[in-house]
This record gives sequence, C-alpha cells and structure tokens, in this order.
Amino acid sequence: MRGGDTSGLRAYNERLIIDALLRAGALSKAEIARETGLSGQAASVIVNRLLSEGLLVKRDKVRGHVGQPSTPIAPNPQGAFSLGVKIGRRSTEAILVNLVGEVIGSSNDSYDAPFPERAIPSAISQTQRLIERAPTAVRDRIVGLGIAMPGEIYAWSRELDLAPGALDGWRDADVAGALAEATGLETSLHNDATAACAAEMISGTAIDRPSALYIYLGTFIGGGVVIDGKLYPGAQLNAGAVGSMPVGPAGAGAPPEQLIHSASVIRLERALTAAGIDASTALATGPTDGAAAIFEAWADAAIPDLSRGVVSALSIIDFERVVIDGLLPPLWRARIAERLAAALDGFNRAGLAPTEITTGSIGPMARVLGAAMLPLHGRFSPDPGLLVRMSDGRADGGAPRERRPAEDVF
Repeated sequence: MRGGDTSGLRAYNERLIIDALLRAGALSKAEIARETGLSGQAASVIVNRLLSEGLLVKRDKVRGHVGQPSTPIAPNPQGAFSLGVKIGRRSTEAILVNLVGEVIGSSNDSYDAPFPERAIPSAISQTQRLIERAPTAVRDRIVGLGIAMPGEIYAWSRELDLAPGALDGWRDADVAGALAEATGLETSLHNDATAACAAEMISGTAIDRPSALYIYLGTFIGGGVVIDGKLYPGAQLNAGAVGSMPVGPAGAGAPPEQLIHSASVIRLERALTAAGIDASTALATGPTDGAAAIFEAWADAAIPDLSRGVVSALSIIDFERVVIDGLLPPLWRARIAERLAAALDGFNRAGLAPTEITTGSIGPMARVLGAAMLPLHGRFSPDPGLLVRMSDGRADGGAPRERRPAEDVF
C-alpha cells in the first residue's frame, strides 16, 4: 500500500515518512515525496507537522548542486525512546534506546538459575531504574517496552542442573503484565532468539536476503526465521526453535537428545570452567591457548549435529543464507561459520539449493536490542511485518540505516 493524500491515511502516511527516513538517514522533502509516493504538498504538510512534534529535525542545507539548496530532513534521535528487557537463563538485561537505535542507558544482573521470583523482580528493578534516571523529556517519549525471553523457559531444568520442576513457576508467570504494571508502559513479549533476529534485521548487516535462518548460540541455542523478506515469529511465537531439533535416536524409555544438548554455549562454559578458565572472560575476549583448544573440542561435538539440523531446515524452507550469531566472540563465531560451511559440503544435498553461511553483526546484545527496537518498529513502521533491507538498500523503498554504537549516556 502506498501513501495517499486523504485525511484517513494521516497516521499511515506519518509512519511511511518516518520509516523512509529511518532507512535512508536523511532526505529532502522532494526525495521524501518520491520515496513514499505522496504528493509534494502532502509530504510537506506531514513533514512540517512531524517537525513541530519533535520527531524529525532539519539538517544544514546542502549546497553545490544544480538548483536551489535543499534541506535534508532526518529522524530526531530524541523524538522517541523504547525500553528492551532480556530475561535469560543466566542473567537479565535492560536497555533504553532512542529513535535511531542508539543505546543511551543499560543495566544487567546475573544469577545462577533463572527462578521467576529472582528474574522478574530483577527485570522490573532494572527498567524502573532506567526510567528514573532518564530526564523528564526522555521519560515522556518512551513508546513501549519489549521483552525477550526463551519460550518454555521451564522445560529444561535438567540441562541447568536443577531439580525436575524447579522452574515450573514460569508456567503461570505473567511477565508482560508484571512489567506493564511496574512501568505503566505498553509491553510486548517476544521469543529471545526471534528478537535477536529482529535486531540483526533492523540494526545489523548480515540479513539482506529474502529468506534466512538465523542461529543464536546462547546459553541454549535458538533461532529466527525470515521468509519472503519478513521476520516470521510463528503462530505461537516459537518459529526457529532449532534447539528442540532431535539429534539422536531415542534410548530405552528416554526421548532423543536435542540440539541444545550438543550445540549450546553452556557446554563450552562448563568445559572452560572445568579447565580453570574464567568462562565469562574467555567469551568476552576470545581465544587464548587453553581456551582455543577447549573451544575447538566443543565445536567438534557441536558441528555434526548443528550441520544436520541446518540441512534439515534447508529441506523444508529454501533459506538463501544461514547467519551464526550469539555469545561467542567474533573470531569464534567466524570459526563456527567456517566449520559449518565445510560440514554442509559433506552431505548429500541433491535437490537442495546452495546456501551462504555468514556471521551476525550484533553479537551478545542482539536479544535485548531486538526487544528494544521492536516497539519502535511497531510504532513507526507502516508495515506490521519486519522487512529485510536488501543488499541494494531497497526492501520496501528505503536505504540501509547506519548501525549505531551502544553508549550509556546517563
């Protein structure tokens, strides 16, 4: 649907213009009209209204071209803000981002086990602290709060060395309701790996094809699915649950192992700890002599099952790209991508199209960043689906937006 000039399309046309500017960075009024399909007069009226509301700003005139100097219009970073929360199996994180995706406030908290009575209050206190620390002008422009957390977080107590049923409190926990009540903000709940995939689509550079399988190597492995240029969360918000793929035959009276048992980072962390290496430091800084050898041993166990899972996924959906991201440092993520590509060459892939294996560009903060960016997307995008920015910069009429660095400024 393209923009029209009738009053009934006002909200849509505003979103159309803001979305075009978020993708392009800055455009003149004439360029805005061309990009959105609006008439020049309609584009000018809407732009002026958005300027007066503080959602857009004027930049210095551009001179030196034929004709009159043009004034670029850009999104105002201070025009809107959003909060993101990640509730994980080892920690909670909260960030505050502005309209263009800059992280202006952050907080995190670690724990040994994700009991709801520990994790939910932690998420609440962190978001409240970020709100309280923000200037009034920022607080008044927060449009929502996104929450990223694993689906069925209660299902893998054994894998966390907890007693059966230890995490059953999550079954009835209303996380979105608790955070909405505590903050007064509209909240949205997302699968954590799907949110990470959204972050790569919005703020990253690795997903620029109409179809992609995104794999997040976290404490437990997870994934996201892009089909026909759009993020596909699934009817039950659990699309891309690659960790649940069976990887071996069922034993006597026991279910088969899943991919989370062989390709999750928790196994690497435990191996590093057993060798007397601080796992957090190794995952943050990358290879040392001892850590590198342990990583390669972990990869030896992970790659066969991971590659089999990827080939299985390719036989169902014709993914053009597989993206490897997660908690691993960049050199180790690149190594996994390299080894995965080599392993795929060993399969009989008759009838399957080739796929490209690459690494993600966001890394560990992808889940919480996606949680924060999705409310902004919901507020300012003209399309309810999250669209891929194509490699030529034009998924739906826009150019790729510059990725913004994280910076805590208050």
